[in-house]
Amino acid sequence: MTRTTLWRTTRHHARLTLLSTLCAAGTGLSSQHAKKPEPPKPAGSTQIITHVARPERRDATQSLINSLELPDGFRATVFADGLKGARMMAVGPDGSIYLTRREAGEVVRLRDHDGDGHAEEREVMASGLKHVHGITIYDGELYVATVKEVMRAPLAPGKGKPDWETLIDDLPDGGQHPNRTLAFGPDGQLYITVGSTCNACPEPNPECATLLVAKPDGSQRRIFAKGLRNTIGFGWHPETGELWGADHGIDFLGDDIPPEELNLLKDGKDYGWPYSWGNKHVNPAVQDPPNGTKEAHAAASEPPMLEFTAHSAPIAMVFCGTTADNTTRGPAAPLGFPADCRGDAFVAMHGSWNRTPPDGYEVLRIRFEGGKPVKSEPFLSGFLTENGKAQFGRPAGLVFAADGSLLVSDDENGVVYRVSHEGR
Repeated sequence: MTRTTLWRTTRHHARLTLLSTLCAAGTGLSSQHAKKPEPPKPAGSTQIITHVARPERRDATQSLINSLELPDGFRATVFADGLKGARMMAVGPDGSIYLTRREAGEVVRLRDHDGDGHAEEREVMASGLKHVHGITIYDGELYVATVKEVMRAPLAPGKGKPDWETLIDDLPDGGQHPNRTLAFGPDGQLYITVGSTCNACPEPNPECATLLVAKPDGSQRRIFAKGLRNTIGFGWHPETGELWGADHGIDFLGDDIPPEELNLLKDGKDYGWPYSWGNKHVNPAVQDPPNGTKEAHAAASEPPMLEFTAHSAPIAMVFCGTTADNTTRGPAAPLGFPADCRGDAFVAMHGSWNRTPPDGYEVLRIRFEGGKPVKSEPFLSGFLTENGKAQFGRPAGLVFAADGSLLVSDDENGVVYRVSHEGR
């Protein structure tokens, strides 16, 4: 039985020390790249030390923007700025970008009229939507999600604020993870992520820590997958049609554990939280579930297909070669990236606050072969500066624009970056 013998916290760069019986395997993740999950190893007595380290914000000056790192042939420019709290994005039929501003409670439409890669026009499509986050477009209508609601309105750019129809008003309370993300699948169904209300606990509401699915009007809502602590970013592979999602691991188990996860999401499956993490490692910090043991629950859970650095916080995920709403419906958006990009995924790593050295603060590219992930690598990086003591951007949202460029929202400085390949 796991026994906690010490828990100590200090205020500055807090050090959390926990003496527990813990699987010793979870400490070998690379600081930058994903790796294939490893099987559990025998348990041992391990001292866990977790640091709270928040890099200080710096303004996104042009000199810092020029220092961003990309593979050869790519460049990053500013598509829009002055959008503090910019999060998720969707692309309209006319190429307009619809963006949520969580803290401001706004949905903003951005438009690049002259094709120079910069949005000259912006229009507030909705305001007063507390904690609005998820956004998608389906069948000529704009869908958004707040903590407890899913709403839709007809797309009417340039005609003022639309009238919103509330489809769902009883999603679970937000708690620790209030960000809801929306997307329509190839099956025409609406998928909604709901994070956990806590770090690691049994949830009284079965819809917490799940991916939900419903009809486009919000009816017939049910749990698609569970045991997902906070899967904000998800999408469908353009060739296989399989659904993938990036999940956040539990806090305060150490700087290097548990890893963030890339999961193949399947109907009816359980992905382990809060009783296990990674490749079926048992969580020592929670009690057994009421209907069994943690070990049995872990053994029956789905393991991740790839792991990322602990606490690097994946937010958005988009596949190269999908339609603008990150599905496989209809023809693919123009491929503004090299052809070998098709089928690879890009993930916005928002960045850690509870590990040292800090990690994330970048966009990763996940290489797929035969429809399966094989590795990840930095794609857009350099937001961490001053040896990790400062940062000038936290990637949040991702979307492929109508011209094939990749847009990256930064909710810290309110910049939307446009990543393009030479010749585009």
